[in-house]
Amino acid sequence: MSVTVDSTVHPALRVAVIGAGYWGPNLARNFAMSSDWDLVAICDMDAGRAEELSRKTGNPAVVTSVDELLARHDVDAVAIATPTHTHHAIALQAIEAGKHVVVEKPLADTTERGREIVTAAREAGTILMADHTYCYTPAVLKIRELIASGTLGEILYVDSVRIDLGLIQPDVDVFWDLAPHDLSVLDFILPDGLQPLAVSALGADPLRSGKSCVGYLALPLANGALAHVHVNWLSPTKIRQMVIGGSKKTLIWDDLNPQQRLSIFDRSMDLGRQEDILGDPASRKGAAVAYRLGDTWSPALSEFEPLGLMVSSFSEAIRSRQPAPTDGNSALRVLSVLEAASDSLAAGGAKVSVGNSVSAGLVPDPSPWATR
Repeated sequence: MSVTVDSTVHPALRVAVIGAGYWGPNLARNFAMSSDWDLVAICDMDAGRAEELSRKTGNPAVVTSVDELLARHDVDAVAIATPTHTHHAIALQAIEAGKHVVVEKPLADTTERGREIVTAAREAGTILMADHTYCYTPAVLKIRELIASGTLGEILYVDSVRIDLGLIQPDVDVFWDLAPHDLSVLDFILPDGLQPLAVSALGADPLRSGKSCVGYLALPLANGALAHVHVNWLSPTKIRQMVIGGSKKTLIWDDLNPQQRLSIFDRSMDLGRQEDILGDPASRKGAAVAYRLGDTWSPALSEFEPLGLMVSSFSEAIRSRQPAPTDGNSALRVLSVLEAASDSLAAGGAKVSVGNSVSAGLVPDPSPWATR
């Protein structure tokens, strides 16, 4: 992923951050630190909160409405870090004004509204990007590289766990709060992107909060593979782990282990030897399983702040007029799975098909792999 921009040739792009709450300060700090960007304004309904953030990021202008921002400040792009239900209106207003847009996850609160944002950006010729921050981490970039090179072989299963004693969100359940991270990573690392055959979701609300606090997602993939995502607000132990089983090797990503975030195991069932032993695959039933026991190794990873790479990738997409690594279609695939999960949850865990904008032909786009 090339993100180097020569500032002597290209002047810095002008950006405003909309939302100074939880995530906005992280975006503002990284835009302010980047030579690709000039942070010119902070927009938040709470003027005091916006002023406090402004003081920490080089004193950009403070405005209290998107109308005021677009009327008073000449910006090339906006970064939206507001509650999910507001993304649709703000993004459409910015796109209509000709601004490039990066949106905090998820893209919108419904697939229909997400499609409207993606379509509006396409028709306006502006760059739309989702802030799927985990996709810009050294570990996930290495995972994508290993899968693309064939090191793991054909992907057989993915098992992801994201649990913690977390904050019960007032407006979304645990699926919409935590699962976008795992789903965006799957979309980023799988060669065909996130295109499950169906979605099944089971959730529990032991606190009687009115929303699922514990959840399980099952996503059958092509070729018989299965992805499974476990999210939980109620665990006393924090776990951020993903196991990716391949036909050649298995990878474990432990995001809470800075000394060894990635481990690759040359240890699994030997599928090739199994077929040699048994001959006809139909005769495998009830036969002994052949195993491969090899080495375990951990690749070296670079150290950098993922959001720094994200904001650089945003500027590169704008300058090159090419889709961002986590573009609108990527965000829409994640959103479609989340909405299908909600439908499945309401149906008691029944399998629900996924409405996918790319397969529906709404937003023409090559394979997400081809644009990265």
